[in-house]
Amino acid sequence: MTTTTQPLLTLTNGELMPAFGLGVFQSPPELTVAAVETAIAAGYRSIDTAAAYFNEREVGEGIRRSGIERGELWVQTKLWISDYGYERALRAFDASLDRLGIGYVDLYLLHWPMPSHFETTIASYHAAERLLAEGRVRAIGVCNFSPTHLEQLIARSEIVPSVNQVELHPFFTQREVRATDVAHGTITQSWSPLGGVNVYAHRGAGQARNPLENPLIRRIAEKYGKTPAQVVLRWHMEHGLSAIPKSVHPERIVENFAIFDFALTVDEVAAIDGLDTGERGGPDPEKVDTALFTKSVEEHYRQESADRDRNTAKTTT
Repeated sequence: MTTTTQPLLTLTNGELMPAFGLGVFQSPPELTVAAVETAIAAGYRSIDTAAAYFNEREVGEGIRRSGIERGELWVQTKLWISDYGYERALRAFDASLDRLGIGYVDLYLLHWPMPSHFETTIASYHAAERLLAEGRVRAIGVCNFSPTHLEQLIARSEIVPSVNQVELHPFFTQREVRATDVAHGTITQSWSPLGGVNVYAHRGAGQARNPLENPLIRRIAEKYGKTPAQVVLRWHMEHGLSAIPKSVHPERIVENFAIFDFALTVDEVAAIDGLDTGERGGPDPEKVDTALFTKSVEEHYRQESADRDRNTAKTTT
C-alpha cells in the first residue's frame, strides 16, 4: 500500500482539498464500487463524480465499504445542465446527496457554463451559494468555464468559485484559464489529466493524440523509472493543479497514486508545457447545452425505477 502523502490545496474559503483524486467518469456502476474501495485503500482521499455519470450510488457504497471515516474524504459531485435553475438545482442536489448517502458534499460543481442559457447558469450558482451558506457543502465551484464565463459569473455572485474543473493535459494546457483562475484564487482541476479524451473522443485520422505515447514523456519516464502516466500526473502536481485521473483497473489506480516520491525539474516541466497544441479533445464549452446533450438525470432515474418495478412484478407473479 502506498503511504506517501499528497499535497493539500487551500481553497478560496480556507478549506483544504486533496490535490489528487479518483475520477469516475464513464466508470460503469458495476465497477465503480470496487474502484472507489481500491483507491481509498491506496491512499486516495478525494473522489470526483457527477449526477450525469449515473454512479453516485456506487461511489457512496464504495466509501461505506472502505471503512474510512467520512471526515477523512473529499467527495465532489456536479449539477447536470438538465437541472439548471434555482429551484431545480436545489432539488437535484438533494437527489445527488440521497444517492451518495454520505451526509454532505465537500465540493458541488456546475457541470458546464451553458452560455446559450447563462441566466439559468447564474441561478444555479446562486442555489449552490445557498447550499454553502446552509453548511450542506464545504465549497462550490464550476467546470469548463472560460475566463469570460468566470468573470461574468463572479460579477453576478457573492462567492468566488473555489474550483474550475477543465480539460487539461500536456496537449491542451489551458494557460489562459489557469492564469484567470490564479488571479481569482480559484484552483484549476484537470479532467482527463492523462489526455485520454484524445483517444476515446477520436474524431478522425490524425486527431487522436495520446500524450502517454509522446517520445519526450517516455524519455522522462525512463529517467525516473516511472510510467508515462506517472510523469504526466506529476507534471500536474508541479503546476499546483488538482488532477482526477479515471480508472477501474486496480493496478492502474495504485500506479497513478505513486507520484509523490519524485519531482520533475523546471526544464522538464517547461518541455512538457511545450507539447501544447491548443486543441481540445472534448466538447467546446461554448456549444454545450440541453440541445447538444439531451439526457436528463431525472428521466434516467425515473426509467431505472420503472424498469426495476417491472422486473419485481415479473418475479412475484
